[in-house]
Parts: sequence; structure tokens; C-alpha cells
Amino acid sequence: MSGNTFGTIFRVTTFGESHGVALGCIIDGCPPQIEISEEDIQKELDRRKPGQSDVTTQRKEDDAVKILSGVFEGKTLGTPIGLVIYNKDQRSQDYSDIKDTFRPNHADITYHAKYGHRDYRGGGRSSARETAMRVAAGAIAKKYLESIGVVTKGYVSQIGNIKADKINLDAPKTNKYFFADESKLDELNSMFEALIAEGNSVGAKLGVSVENCPIGLGEPVFDKLDADLAKAIMSINAVKSVSIGNAEDILSLKGSEIRDEIRKTGFTSNNAGGILGGISNGDAINLDFLIKPTSSIQTSGKTLNKDGDEVDIQVKGRHDPCVGIRAVPIAEAMVNLVIMDHVLRNRAQCGDIKQEPPFIE
Repeated sequence: MSGNTFGTIFRVTTFGESHGVALGCIIDGCPPQIEISEEDIQKELDRRKPGQSDVTTQRKEDDAVKILSGVFEGKTLGTPIGLVIYNKDQRSQDYSDIKDTFRPNHADITYHAKYGHRDYRGGGRSSARETAMRVAAGAIAKKYLESIGVVTKGYVSQIGNIKADKINLDAPKTNKYFFADESKLDELNSMFEALIAEGNSVGAKLGVSVENCPIGLGEPVFDKLDADLAKAIMSINAVKSVSIGNAEDILSLKGSEIRDEIRKTGFTSNNAGGILGGISNGDAINLDFLIKPTSSIQTSGKTLNKDGDEVDIQVKGRHDPCVGIRAVPIAEAMVNLVIMDHVLRNRAQCGDIKQEPPFIE
């Protein structure tokens, strides 16, 4: 009942706090004989880790992963996989001044109300640092999915009021913002210079596209593929909304305009975002989500302390002016965990993966 485990067959349990000794996870239900190494996992972690650029938190963590179990001679055994990352660059003193004060728009007040005790250092368990283990687990799912042709690509499509005019799925690999439109990089540079000087933050819109997803994934009625994807994305820190398919035009278009008509060669459009009735239809799965501005900012504000007194607060420490930037590999990982789990669930019930419906040429 603790909410630290994700998945039905491919199950991931994470543990650890932002300023604790280590972060870790246990992966159960992983198929055997998947070729995996620490280097495979590290490659994904390096995309998420802090301190990589001047527009993210300057906390310096190697995020060096260690495989503790479940892998032998470079292949998964089918037994539980244990992974660990040791924290090295904690500066807990940054939080000593606010240990009895609830940061606005943070989980401080709800964790305290629920448990009566919390780790105030960097947010403890509620910190986005926890997501490092999701990325580590997602790297294993990614390795398997790529072996059957499934490719997941994440990107940032808007930061603050700067919006991509076009989406290039390869562009995020080449810039520090993971932005899908390289023509906007100069504008972004100017925005972040001002944000950092001001000690403020902005939100972001991100997207994930899944290419070559097998048809038939998803379990009606309550474990629909889009429902599980939405839950996975909403579980990421600071995410406030998720949409799948062409949600932007859903109110302005009529049913005759937005429906995806079917021909012998397949669907004529993909407004549904690759999922119909909660089951993948073989088209690309497209989802978008919004991340709120970072709540830990230097701008002074009002809040309460544990005694119920109204006080002023100014949060110190090393924080991201836009948490959405480092959320791209996290979102990819969560999507890969969902797709991996549903591949295994579908195989358990229906046998081998179907690539195309029998009625489409």
C-alpha cells in the first residue's frame, strides 16, 4: 500500500531519499537473457543527471549505477535485478533554515500531514532525485523493446512562452534544453539568463512518441494502455496534466474531421495517438504533458511553519530554473516501463506479439 512499486509483471520498486546514503531499485519479472551492462544503464542516467549544463541544478552527482544482482555474464538471469546509486554531493545545510517551514507548492506540508515526520533535506523521498532509479530501470526495458523494434523518443516542445514551431524528434539529442526546434535556442538562452539572474523559474510542455509499438497492447477496462501511460507520466514530479493524441484540436474539430478513417492500407490519420479503446492500434503513440515551474525559487514568499505561524520564506540551494528539461529521459523511461509491462502481459494472455491487424494489407 506504500505506492513505491510500479508495474504488474515487470515490477519496479524504488527506494532512497534525495540526501540519503543511496538511491536504489529492485526490478522483478524481467525476462532472462537480455543483454545488459552498467554502461547501457549509465548512458540513460547521464542524460538525466544534475550539473550537466548552466541551465540545470549545479548539484554534482556522477549517478554511477551498480548492478547488485540479477545479471550474470552480461545477461539478465530472470531473477530480481538490484541497482544502486550512491549520493555524493549532498548539501543538507542548505535546508537547515527551513526544516520547520513548509515550502509553498511542495510536498512538505502533505508529507508532514500524512506521516507526522519527514526528511526535510532536499525534499527527501518527494524529491525528483528519486527518478534516477526510474531511468535506470527504464534502461533495461528500453534495451528489450529496441530488440523488438520499439523506439521511444522524448522532447521539449515549449518552455515558458517559447514554443516550437516544428517538432524534430532528433533535435533534442543536440541541445541542452532537449528542445525539438533548434531555431528557438537563442531565445531560450536569453530567457534562462534572465531566469537565473532573477532566481525564478518557468514551466514546460513535453512530448513522447513511441514508434513501432505492437498492436494489441492494453488491458480493458481499467488497465487501458492510455490510462497506464497517463498514470506513469502523472507520477513524475511536477507534472500537472497529460494528453494523448490530438487533444489540442479536440474541441475545435467536428467528429467527421478528427476521426481516424480506415483503409486497407491502414489509418488515414492518427488523431487518436495510436490507442483505440485503450488498446494500441499499431500507429505511433503520441502523448504530451505539462510540468509546472520549479517551486524552489529565491523569490521571497509567504508560508506556515510547524507551529502554524505565518512566516516569510526564501529557498536556498541548487535548483533547476525549469525542471522540464531533465524530465525528458524520465518520461521516456516511464513510457518504456509501461510498454514493457504490457508486452509481457499481452504475451501471457494472447501469445506472440501481433504486428499488424489481419485486415490491413
